[in-house]
Amino acid sequence: MHHSMGRYLTFIEMKPQVSGQCLRSSRWTPSTPRSRPEAKIILNCRARANPPATYEWRLNNLHIDLNEEGSLYSLAGGNLVINNPLKTKHEGNYSCMASNMFGAVVSRKGSVQFGYLDLFSSEERETVKIKEGQGAVLLCAPPPHHPAELSFRWILNEFPTFIPLDQRRFVSQSNGNLYISKVDSSDTGNYSCIASSPSISKSVFSNYIPLVPQAERPIRKYPADLNVKFPDTTALVGQNITLECFALGNPVPEIHWKKLEGTMPPNREKAGAHLHLYNVQYEDGGTYQCEAVNSRGKDYHTARVSVEAFPEWVEHISSTERDLHSEYTMSCEASGKPKPHIHWLKNGEPLDRKEMKFSSLMFVDSGMYQCIAQNRHGVIYANAELRVFACAPTFEHNPVKRVLVAKNGRVVIQCRPKAAPKPNFSWSKDTELISNSTRVFIWEDGSLEILNVTRADEGRYTCFAENDRGKANSTGALLVTESTKITLAPANADVKVGENTLMQCGASHDSSLDITFIWSLDGRVIDLHKESQHYERTPNGSSNGELLIKHTQLKHAGRYSCTAQTTVDNITASAHLVVRGPPGAPGGLRVVNQTDKSMTLQWSRGADNHSPISRYTIQYRDFLQNDVWKNATTSPAEVEGNTETATVVDLLPWTEYEFRVIAINTLGTGDPSSSSPKHTTLEAIPVVAPSDIGGGGGTSRELTITWTPVQPQYYYGSNFGYIVAFKPQDDNQWRRVIVPDPQASRYVHKESSIVPLTKFQVKVKAFNSEGEGPYSLTAVIYSALDAPSEAPVSVSGKALSAVDAMVGWRPLSQSNIEGYQVKYWRKLEDGATTLQASGRPSEHIQIHTKRAPPSRPPKIIGKKLKGRLVNIAWEHVEPLENESSINGYKVLCWIKGDPKQVLYTTTRLNIDLPLPPGGTYVVEVRAFTEGGDGALAQIVITNGGVMAAQSLSVLSLLLAALLCLNL
Repeated sequence: MHHSMGRYLTFIEMKPQVSGQCLRSSRWTPSTPRSRPEAKIILNCRARANPPATYEWRLNNLHIDLNEEGSLYSLAGGNLVINNPLKTKHEGNYSCMASNMFGAVVSRKGSVQFGYLDLFSSEERETVKIKEGQGAVLLCAPPPHHPAELSFRWILNEFPTFIPLDQRRFVSQSNGNLYISKVDSSDTGNYSCIASSPSISKSVFSNYIPLVPQAERPIRKYPADLNVKFPDTTALVGQNITLECFALGNPVPEIHWKKLEGTMPPNREKAGAHLHLYNVQYEDGGTYQCEAVNSRGKDYHTARVSVEAFPEWVEHISSTERDLHSEYTMSCEASGKPKPHIHWLKNGEPLDRKEMKFSSLMFVDSGMYQCIAQNRHGVIYANAELRVFACAPTFEHNPVKRVLVAKNGRVVIQCRPKAAPKPNFSWSKDTELISNSTRVFIWEDGSLEILNVTRADEGRYTCFAENDRGKANSTGALLVTESTKITLAPANADVKVGENTLMQCGASHDSSLDITFIWSLDGRVIDLHKESQHYERTPNGSSNGELLIKHTQLKHAGRYSCTAQTTVDNITASAHLVVRGPPGAPGGLRVVNQTDKSMTLQWSRGADNHSPISRYTIQYRDFLQNDVWKNATTSPAEVEGNTETATVVDLLPWTEYEFRVIAINTLGTGDPSSSSPKHTTLEAIPVVAPSDIGGGGGTSRELTITWTPVQPQYYYGSNFGYIVAFKPQDDNQWRRVIVPDPQASRYVHKESSIVPLTKFQVKVKAFNSEGEGPYSLTAVIYSALDAPSEAPVSVSGKALSAVDAMVGWRPLSQSNIEGYQVKYWRKLEDGATTLQASGRPSEHIQIHTKRAPPSRPPKIIGKKLKGRLVNIAWEHVEPLENESSINGYKVLCWIKGDPKQVLYTTTRLNIDLPLPPGGTYVVEVRAFTEGGDGALAQIVITNGGVMAAQSLSVLSLLLAALLCLNL
């Protein structure tokens, strides 16, 4: 019996569909069939089959009789159509079986369910009375429904006024309840719960629940109390899940989330009372905790999230043909959590076998097999056809081929007829039958092996195959070529980094064949195109395969193999390349001992790269000044190349350092090691004293002492500060004062008995937790002077302009006067401006400044050339009521680009100015008064007498005068 694989049966899919008044997936809400005659469900089933398949359907594993009288079922292709479905008759699990002459396969099950969402109970809801500040829970109590998934919202007083959710209000999507953490007067109203079924697109409303907050003064506060707590939850890999936690309390509690072991999943979103986990993975499983916190207390809740998985195939069956009486094992393996259970079907019927292992296949074993993996989350099917066949040997599709082999080589001539059962094999060369020997051997699968081939082995070889169904033979030829030989092998080489070297390789081969050369480094084939920067082939003929290695790097060292290859054979020769270069980086650097000024380092030597390490350089950096690497002072001063430890000396106490080590040989300096962990030297007594000791002056009965603070790198320890010592010049006893601020730069000693202008000796030293450092040099300073006892007299003042005034007074006769203070303010204002301060104030005087200069510029009305002169004329400026009267006019002129300027004054309304020999002439005109200079007008005279005029502000005029004329 022989079946062609052109005929087959393979299950494609089974998928429920519904039409009419219908649900998504396979849920359906029925109506009265008479009122909705078009209502129907279609369950799809398709199979790829040759000959075409016939279909049979089952409901809850019972055969559906499509021809039963009054049946509401019909078949459309392989699809099952249910007209006007009824819950009592048509709810359940459906499966489809497709079959043809080669067997049968069963689909996975599809479920038909009838969804519903009843109305809420019509009973009135009781009024909820809650004191302000307390928490409230309004129960939704959803009505009976199917499926289980509902979504919930609440309305206040009327639709569509939905209650906004915030930190104070929360609607649980598990039970529909409304939670208010702290009730206030604004919550008064009537509440209704809306329950919606997304599957059947239906929503229902509960009766109103009145909420009446009751005033309480003062409003009491309550600790956080978790009322919504997420349960132990099982999620499937790849799913999204949401955990809920919400607390009552006043103040409104905050919700915090964490995972008790491991880190929180990266794909998560914390949204107050919700923790959303997206695309859940196995590692996201564990114990999660929500914490509710307010100022009155905390509340905790923990629960586990378990992550499981739908079955997935690791290995499954596929269709195959097998010989009669041969061995065969079908393998199926699936992953999932819990571990899926595997069971088998043959032609749609269960097999009571744990494994599908055949020691001798029979025709009866042919058929359609299904491997089914199932856990509580789902089921997957793998379908395959097993065909057991028998036939006489035939070489139609796989005759014995012509084979080439190199002399002295080994050859295998294959004999692969199609035959079942397995045939017996024999071979002949030309007309002579072949027997097994030490050089010639017939394998069990029929292949002929010949070792140490010679020219005499050339000829025609015939394979004979025979079984109980018949026999056949096929003939091929064996041709023997000259073997390929390496005639010039690569030689070991030794180079320095950056040098070039040549690896030679030459070979002889059969002249009828082409030859190629392949180079590899430590077994990895070299891509000459990608690595052309360092490798280049330099062929001098077809038998030459030299390899040029350019700008050799350390990574190019290793075993180079040249393979000479033809289509028949290949041969390889190898040599080693040694590349000498600077050392590699030392490793494992660590600090093994430390003092206040030294650290002992230890490391492991890196690669010497074929040139002995001569010495090491140790570098350090600290983070007080900068993070630049600097060479360290070591003990011993020269760190020899055969050592792996050294002590870095001359470090600063109480300073954080990190180190690195660099190896050096005669070929150069290697890469630095990785940085050591940061270490801090031990603390020590300070050795640096503050500098620039000075002071004196200040307020009466004070001694002011100043110094330049010590830089942080010289603190040498914690609790750094200063000790200030001082004494009058003639005393023997020093007074000491502690200043604990390391950045302090002055100390003021106040004492009523200090005699003014007394000579003091002062000195300062630093201290830290380890002790006191040396004193600075002693400085001599004087205590502060007494404040002057007299005020200046004969104070007078005079206004110079609108913005300037001069103040004068008679000097005091006291000898210790260092300066005077002038205060001034507008008469109508409170605040005073101080120019210099010290001593008693004088009597007040009043100064009236001049009126302001004119704010309007002169209007230029004429410009006339008179030979080498130009006459400029302007209108008189009429001052405003609060402006000074006009005393005359100032005219400023200069050649553009020349810093030299000329100023003229006049009481007239015009002026003659000499023209320059060339260039552009700039002229400015402004009025002047006792209050200062007014706004200016400007005119530009160009070559040829063309003129342009413009006005500038008073500020511009003053700046021009001050900068250009020093007026």
